[in-house]
Amino acid sequence: MTKTREGQLVETFVTLADTLVADYDVVDLLHTLVEKCAALLEASAAGIILSAGDGELEVVASTNERSRLVEILQLRAGSGPCVESFTTGQAVAIPDIEVTGDKWPKFRAGALAQGFASMHAVPLRLRTTTIGSLNLFWDRTGGLSTGDTNTVQALADVATIGILQERAIRESDIVRQQLQHALSSRVLIEQAKGVVAYTHGVHMGDAFDRIREYARDNGLPLADVAERIVNRTLTL
Repeated sequence: MTKTREGQLVETFVTLADTLVADYDVVDLLHTLVEKCAALLEASAAGIILSAGDGELEVVASTNERSRLVEILQLRAGSGPCVESFTTGQAVAIPDIEVTGDKWPKFRAGALAQGFASMHAVPLRLRTTTIGSLNLFWDRTGGLSTGDTNTVQALADVATIGILQERAIRESDIVRQQLQHALSSRVLIEQAKGVVAYTHGVHMGDAFDRIREYARDNGLPLADVAERIVNRTLTL
């Protein structure tokens, strides 16, 4: 039976809520968020950029390499809708990337080169604290409805609460440690993806799926599995 849009939305919130348990995996939470948002909003790709609190932004989750490349391009340029959403704490809607003009030339060129025609960025925020942005990309032009915009922001807010939590909000050192863990883990995961992709002759996306599946099947954090792959103590 085909699920209704409302049913998919409820399932998404339930999935995110179920993820927020003791000792939850931050990296897995963020990947769940981008995958669920992309499916729910019929986006061609989705990704998240995150700050460790020192002003530096990194891509920590993406549904495919196309969105990851566009986000990295913005971070290197220091500008673009993803970066603006983080710095302003506001949503940034780009219904037609082709006509953005000279505001973000590197973003415009990179996004069009990857086949994207529109995008929407929402901040990962809680009250006055913004820690990153959730970014959706489409191969078609057009914007999100007000309802869909509110839905994406609500999903981003749930994930932000999960990352920060009340204890982390009160203790800034814990916030930085949690975010730094996610960023450090991402480096290991990217290295592990390269190892698996090379070893098995598969795409990076397929390599990540293998790593994630192994981590889930064995109840292990993604970063731990990635580290073992990089150190050659685990072969998938």
